[in-house]
Amino acid sequence: MLITHDTRCALDTVVDLVNSAPEDEAAADGLPDVPALTDFVRNHKMSDVGTLSEFDLSAVRRVRGRFAAIFAAPDARSAAVMINELVAAAGTTPRLTDHDGYDWHVHYFAPGASVADHLAADCGMALAFFVVAGEQERLRRCEAPDCRRAFVDLSRNRSRRYCDSRTCGNRLHVAAYRARRKEAAG
Repeated sequence: MLITHDTRCALDTVVDLVNSAPEDEAAADGLPDVPALTDFVRNHKMSDVGTLSEFDLSAVRRVRGRFAAIFAAPDARSAAVMINELVAAAGTTPRLTDHDGYDWHVHYFAPGASVADHLAADCGMALAFFVVAGEQERLRRCEAPDCRRAFVDLSRNRSRRYCDSRTCGNRLHVAAYRARRKEAAG
């Protein structure tokens, strides 16, 4: 599957957005306030975003929940329905653009769109490309028992199981090794 630069940026953005949600009531929200949202927008180099407000923060949190549901979709048809609703609600307006030193690429959000509509349109279309390509199963959640972070499995054989092999994957492998050693010794 060919993934263009702007699609990869949108995938990274949607994964970070979904992972900013608190996993339970005790966990902190990764987007607690407008300055955090402003940092998120800046860190993801989102263009054409004006001054952000509490209204934008609330709207982005709602979109975040809808993206989380897409990552939890049991099948491509369910994911497609949710993506269609999300992208349609954003008033998608595909247009070619070349800005900030990037070659021609497509923006799916309308000029002057809110940050929530910007995310819904561009990130929704990036996820749509995976459904179209028959690759919806690459939109995953970490399989570590104490982690449910979202990620996009871009491995060649679709075998990635953890959000980060150096943290979740390594931690589970070390725990399994120690359990085997304990059992063998005991």
